Amino acid sequence: MHIGPYPLRNNVFVAPMAGVTDRPFRQLCKQLGAGYAVSEMAASDPRLWASEKTSRRINHDGEMEPRAVQIAGAEPRMLAECARFNVARGAQIIDINMGCPVKKVCNSWCGSALLQHENLVAEILEAVVAAVDVPVTLKFRTGWDRQHKNALRIAAIAQDSGIAMLTLHGRTRADGYSGEAEYDTIAAVKASVRIPVVANGDITTPQKAKAVLAQTGADAVMIGRAAQGRPWIFREIDHYLRTGDILPPPRVDEVRALMEEHLRAHYAFYGAYLGVRTARKHIGWYVRALPGGEEFRQAMNRLDDCDEQLRAVGNFFDVQAALGERLQYGSNDERLAA
Repeated sequence: MHIGPYPLRNNVFVAPMAGVTDRPFRQLCKQLGAGYAVSEMAASDPRLWASEKTSRRINHDGEMEPRAVQIAGAEPRMLAECARFNVARGAQIIDINMGCPVKKVCNSWCGSALLQHENLVAEILEAVVAAVDVPVTLKFRTGWDRQHKNALRIAAIAQDSGIAMLTLHGRTRADGYSGEAEYDTIAAVKASVRIPVVANGDITTPQKAKAVLAQTGADAVMIGRAAQGRPWIFREIDHYLRTGDILPPPRVDEVRALMEEHLRAHYAFYGAYLGVRTARKHIGWYVRALPGGEEFRQAMNRLDDCDEQLRAVGNFFDVQAALGERLQYGSNDERLAA
């Protein structure tokens, strides 16, 4: 599969998630088999470009290609300028966010709020595509709410505007993350356009990924929440799609090494003070389905030193190693129960 001139090694992608898919996490997911990853959402307002938060979100130093930046906003000229700014900083693909359901974003008429204004959608897509010489993609939802689903019209507008690829989260904005993803809508969109379509929503296991690809006819799947604390899900899905075989849970010693690598990269990226605090959520996701995970998470959240945090993680995995060579997932892991 390609996005514009860029070949991808497989069709299992990392979803952009604010506060999650920073550069260290994207790098780890790519290392563990993801064929493509998009940055966290970056604001189009130029007053924010120099902020520390935005600078981190568009930092791709040393990242595996292709480098994709997701931008968000509601004003066509501002989004076009934001796209040019990011391409000048090394972005090879620009992704436009019309899928975020968060109230703060939608109240600014960004994210999925734009789906209510199809003329504005067309203006934005045409402006951004014309502004840069790299592929422009679109991530969106099936509509504003169940009474106003317009994914087919948005897909047609996108194709006519020169968008290179569509990623469709199979829910409306009003649905948030509740209910079941609308794979029939994704299938209808795929059947209606000539450009690649990526299916997103509720893909939590290799078997589910294969079933969604079969049901929708999509060209790829995008994994979001299921990758939190389980970045090796990408190699699990890719392996299953290629061979039909399920990989065993990863070895405890491997996961310990991956976590230590991730944490050190995280501390270096954010600095010690912010790094040790923002790492807590990642550690919590890694351990939540493991024996003693919840008790460890609560104790770990009281640590505010990077070295102490690393030692605590090491001690936790010493205990896991005593339970077996491979991770012992518990029945409370909804990703496995799905």
